[in-house]
Amino acid sequence: MALELGAFSVSLSVKDIAASRRFYETMGFAVAGGNQDQNWLIMRNGDHVIGLFQGMFKGNILTFNPGWAQSTAPLDSFTDVRDIQKHLKKAGLPLTTEADETTSGPASLTLSDPDGNTILIDQHR
Repeated sequence: MALELGAFSVSLSVKDIAASRRFYETMGFAVAGGNQDQNWLIMRNGDHVIGLFQGMFKGNILTFNPGWAQSTAPLDSFTDVRDIQKHLKKAGLPLTTEADETTSGPASLTLSDPDGNTILIDQHR
């Protein structure tokens, strides 16, 4: 089964969102979403996407969004997060959090890679 994980971004846990914003703007990123007053921003540089999050979680997170192309356009066809979850569980990967398989639409799951990096699969639609 080919898993279609959707758009990819890195969610960064930052100490000072204003300083991080200035840093990444200098690197060519521009704000594409979020709310700095709420301590979160989504920034883009071409197809490259990062999220800046101050005080929301510990450590950095690899984030995948089923249902979205890297350009943020919704996809007509995609692998639902619950199907991804079933595949991961069948393969024996332990999940940290799970999507409710009795629902449809938005849901998420988390797991860690062998080095302890958090992976979030977050379906918004």
